[in-house]
Amino acid sequence: MIDFHCHLDLYPNALNLLSEVARRNEFTLAVTTSPRAFLGTSRVFAGKQSIHVGLGLHPEVAEAKQNEEALLIQLISSTRFIGEIGLDGSARFKHSLPVQERIFTSVVAECQSQGGRIMSIHSRGAESRLLEILEAHPNAGIPVLHWFSGSRLERQRAVELGCWFSVGPAMLASERGRTHLSEIPLDRVLPETDGPFAQHRGVPLMPWEASNISNHLELLTGASKTEVSLMLRANLKRLLDSLTPP
Repeated sequence: MIDFHCHLDLYPNALNLLSEVARRNEFTLAVTTSPRAFLGTSRVFAGKQSIHVGLGLHPEVAEAKQNEEALLIQLISSTRFIGEIGLDGSARFKHSLPVQERIFTSVVAECQSQGGRIMSIHSRGAESRLLEILEAHPNAGIPVLHWFSGSRLERQRAVELGCWFSVGPAMLASERGRTHLSEIPLDRVLPETDGPFAQHRGVPLMPWEASNISNHLELLTGASKTEVSLMLRANLKRLLDSLTPP
């Protein structure tokens, strides 16, 4: 299975999970919340070929971690996957939006100067502004919007911009999330968990549980479980083939 967005380093038993995740999943994107976390996680996860580490600076900690911005920009040249990055305009974090915007814009600009990267992006409560920044950097790479929750117009704008979407079981627990899934191009959908933050009945979702979105895709498309699995694998292959690794 595929999990295109999880915080594998933040599970309480991350080291014990590594081998099982590598065995069960053919591809896992372990996003990080800061450049220093990326460096540490990359060292610990080295040797697990199916587990890929994203270079990130999460918008929720942008203010506290802004001293790592230079390191973040410096490391972009050495990695294929960027994430988790983005903007968060929710009530708790909107006070730091100026710092978030500065960092996100710098990252996207550097991705563009480096020939493009695959970016796993957080956009909660700031979808319109985030799309403006992406539109201003059309060659930054492939934006994959994680757990997108914007308006219908913002979703249409993202689709027109060429964005992809990572969708997880927790997102599909709401009617709004299911509506998003029904109205985005299914050839640009990838599974995610956002574990350990996303949970089911109080228990963190495990990276192999991203496959639970297949039930919704089967209902939506009328396809079999095997056909849905093949579709998601084909999506991932097309995404990975779209950009040459650094």
